[in-house]
Amino acid sequence: MTTLEIDGLTKSYGTVKALQDVSFDVPGGELFGFVGSNGAGKTTTMRIILGVLRADAGVVRWNGAPVDLGVRRSIGYMPEERGLYPRMKVGEQLVYLARLHGLSAADATAAMEHWTEVLGVAERRDDAVEKLSLGNQQRVQLASALVHGPDILVLDEPFSGLDPVAVGVMSDVLRGQADKGVPVIFSSHQLELVERLCDRVGIVKSGRLVASGAIDDLRATDTLAWTLAASGVGLPDAPPGVSVAPDGDGRWRVEAESADAAQAFLASAVSTATVTEFSPVRPSLTDLFRDVVSETEEVA
Repeated sequence: MTTLEIDGLTKSYGTVKALQDVSFDVPGGELFGFVGSNGAGKTTTMRIILGVLRADAGVVRWNGAPVDLGVRRSIGYMPEERGLYPRMKVGEQLVYLARLHGLSAADATAAMEHWTEVLGVAERRDDAVEKLSLGNQQRVQLASALVHGPDILVLDEPFSGLDPVAVGVMSDVLRGQADKGVPVIFSSHQLELVERLCDRVGIVKSGRLVASGAIDDLRATDTLAWTLAASGVGLPDAPPGVSVAPDGDGRWRVEAESADAAQAFLASAVSTATVTEFSPVRPSLTDLFRDVVSETEEVA
């Protein structure tokens, strides 16, 4: 399987350690969310992947070999800051960028037409980028990352400034690229979106990767707890190994020594009350993020 590997990246600016031994991988077909506070090291990592910055130590590999110029030509990159020519027409610009990546004039035009249609800016092909709304500029920016048919996607805050409809369109596009076997890494401060969309996530803090893995694995806790919602006569007494505490609005927090003990209590509760919910309690990605970000860091 094709895999993008980030292995031991370290980068300093004078006495400031921007990255400290950052390692993770993104297999083909996976959406990897890269989250952290402003200045945590996300953009620095992405720029090293692109070759815009040189790491002090560590290596970026593609399919087991260090990334070289040839591989970088196959990367689709979307910077956080607009990287488009503001006075150039949308269509002409996308064709030009595709040609820079080696596409023929005919293939570049076809790719431009396809992606402007998919991303909802086909009617703006003859408009200068500076005439577009910020949301439409963001759509064109994504089109510029896709127009050459990249093997790898690296996107810095791709959902910034988008309305809910555009977020849905972009989410579908990124999932579609992953389904084709493209490894997709993107940063975002929209943690609920990352949790919903990504297969795995990495949390970076002060230049260090402090958590990485599948969302469900990161949300797992040592405490077995459930939310129970019920109405009616009332709940039975909790048996040994189970504790039940009111949680407001006809809801209770149930903690148990084992899942079997919790299920046994649920069976008793169903016999005495109308149970409308019994769901596991797990921290959200937002909760996890807050746990690993210090109070002195800016949380966006």
